[in-house]
Amino acid sequence: MVKIYALCVHLIYSGIVQRSREELKAIRETNPGLKPTLAIIQVIEEILRLNEDSRVHGIFLHLPQSFLSKSVRNAIKPQKDVMVKVTLVRGNLNIQNFLSCNSSLDAPLVGKMAVLLGLEGPLKVTLQFLLQNNGMMVQTRQWSSKHFDIEISRAQTPKPISQLAQEIGLLPEELEAYGNTKAKVHLSLLNRLQHQPNGKYVLVAGITPTPLGEGKSTVTIGLVQALSAHLKLNSFACLRQPSQGPTFGVKGKTAYSLSLNFFPIQFNLHLTGDIHAITAANNLVAAAIDARILHEATQSDRALYSRLVPSVNGVRCFSPIQMARLQRLGINKSDPSDLTPEEIRAFVRLDLDPEKVTWQRVVDTNDRFLRKITVGQANTEKGHARQTQFDIAVASEIMAILALTDGLGDMRARLGRMVVGSSRNGQPITADDLGVTGALAVLMKDAIKPTLMQTLEGTPVFVHAGPFANIAHGNSSVLADKLALKLVGEEGYVVTEAGFGADIGMEKFFNIKCRTSGLTPDVVVLVATVRALKMHGGGPNVTAGVPLPKEYINENLQLVADGCSNLKKQIQITHLFGVPVIVALNVFKTDTQAEIDMVCRIAEASGASAAVQCHHWSRGGWGSVELAHAVKKVASQKNHFQFLYNLQDSIVEKIRTIAQKVYGADDIELSPEAQAKIDYYNQQGFSALPICMAKTHLSLSHMPEKKGVPTGFILPIRDIRASIGAGFIYPLVGTMSTMPGLPTRPCFYDIDLDPVTEEIKGLF
Repeated sequence: MVKIYALCVHLIYSGIVQRSREELKAIRETNPGLKPTLAIIQVIEEILRLNEDSRVHGIFLHLPQSFLSKSVRNAIKPQKDVMVKVTLVRGNLNIQNFLSCNSSLDAPLVGKMAVLLGLEGPLKVTLQFLLQNNGMMVQTRQWSSKHFDIEISRAQTPKPISQLAQEIGLLPEELEAYGNTKAKVHLSLLNRLQHQPNGKYVLVAGITPTPLGEGKSTVTIGLVQALSAHLKLNSFACLRQPSQGPTFGVKGKTAYSLSLNFFPIQFNLHLTGDIHAITAANNLVAAAIDARILHEATQSDRALYSRLVPSVNGVRCFSPIQMARLQRLGINKSDPSDLTPEEIRAFVRLDLDPEKVTWQRVVDTNDRFLRKITVGQANTEKGHARQTQFDIAVASEIMAILALTDGLGDMRARLGRMVVGSSRNGQPITADDLGVTGALAVLMKDAIKPTLMQTLEGTPVFVHAGPFANIAHGNSSVLADKLALKLVGEEGYVVTEAGFGADIGMEKFFNIKCRTSGLTPDVVVLVATVRALKMHGGGPNVTAGVPLPKEYINENLQLVADGCSNLKKQIQITHLFGVPVIVALNVFKTDTQAEIDMVCRIAEASGASAAVQCHHWSRGGWGSVELAHAVKKVASQKNHFQFLYNLQDSIVEKIRTIAQKVYGADDIELSPEAQAKIDYYNQQGFSALPICMAKTHLSLSHMPEKKGVPTGFILPIRDIRASIGAGFIYPLVGTMSTMPGLPTRPCFYDIDLDPVTEEIKGLF
């Protein structure tokens, strides 16, 4: 006989809130990372309201285990204590009694009202049917998950960041606090721990997502919380900083989900200012380009020289960056008065071709009207107007450099190598040639330090860099990963995340980030959802802000089975790199057990080392314990990591390899402009760089509407750029844009500030 007992207790009188707080205060002393005070009090207040409702005869309460405090268990009136006996009769479930504590076992059920609080899925359906079948009236009430989760997050009191730093082994001088909940970590830590063995390296990737996102970042957080709090292993998460563009434009649930797991919860705003530093540095380069074109066009060689190398207190001398330019020109002189007229002309004239400037301005806002603009229209610019454009800030090459650099010296060198355009005779012009490199390094000197934060369960997180995966390489910083791997030690785990599907973020992680860092992952966690698989199986379009069609809410095994073709393909892509893969099924409340079992079965049959369901969204770290055990087991096994292509392959062959082996294209098609760029890059010696494809994330192909595993298509390469400082060639596929636009109803309609409490509303 199966017995299901409801929570049965005593009526809590006027002192309930105070007693709840006292009880939770005691819990805080033993578990400072988990303090859902406000949310628990709200649960109790709802129970008290039902206690006083004469129409309600019984209450069945279902909550996560972490919320079942003594005060909650003692909240229901004795008269409304519910016990449901369920027996198996000839293979069928049958309700025997629904009774209060003060009634006899033979109390009739007909006409009584039961309220099922917080139940969902099969348990709710089963109890509702059984109670109604025995003549009862049943109401079901759900907690408002969004409101409830925000209250949980806001109710937490985080550890002081200095305490967290001490717990993970940082010295006070290695920490630069930004308030009480976040801090920059100095890179000197790498030198101090240089002999410390690295921990295990785990990459979280995903299948081709819906526009809503499938929860890779929340899986990352759930996994590290499970490893830390439940398996008692040192662990660290390394994530990208979200762009403000999608935050105020259109976003899925990633920023919302992550915000509910972080301190501070508004981490998708300014944070420590890294994106602002990138924007300032990027636009300083743009300003320097246009100013140099203007001054060269309106001044003589001698006038330019006297202004570029001015006399200060009667002394003229070259700055260090000007000396470096002289050396690149083959002029081995240090006294400005020794240069010949020909040498002066070579020194002062970059001769940038306005039609061949490749550097764009950036802003961290979705603004479609900046995709093509004209600058220099004022009379003061003397007719030197030209067409240009803005990119979103996270697409800046400086963002990519921040994500790939391994230190200040390397960052400064990379910034200097950035190619901003070509001279009229075809020579590449760099930031070093403009003389702006040192200033860029100054602007970026604080941004290079990873930002330390924590999850709701007190697990450490580095948030650093934020390149998009569809228009950049889509991974958090090399420095954050290296610092975390040293901090966790040989038996610990660092979990980092690659943007969008495995065909985009993971491919770039392996072919670009791993080449730069010298690190290789021990295991890949591939995130899937039933929702996304149904879409790939032929389900209706999924649109952010629009209710899901019924196909995504009701069980549909055929759609799931057909959609698993995308899951199989992403597993195959992972195997191209010789790394074992675990499929993590991010479970939603609308998923049925049959659908879950089917996905896990197909994943393992397709070559996954394991396939597990994850419930971190509703249960925190405890909901990812099974995944944590699988990661621990698989990460200990030897893998056979390999790159997809050789750097010495031609640019065209590297692009073709990615298109055919990863995307499944028959071939590639180069536009005349793309072919001309390739010829130019070959001539300049840039051909031995890895490839960073700019492609839609919504399909394996270049066509967002093509779901599942498209075949029989030719991948069109519209244009190619070179990010020489970052260290990759950057093909643009199809109609891919580097500046998103705002929709008809952007998210900013819902965002506001309470002027009294300073609480931000609607950001989630």
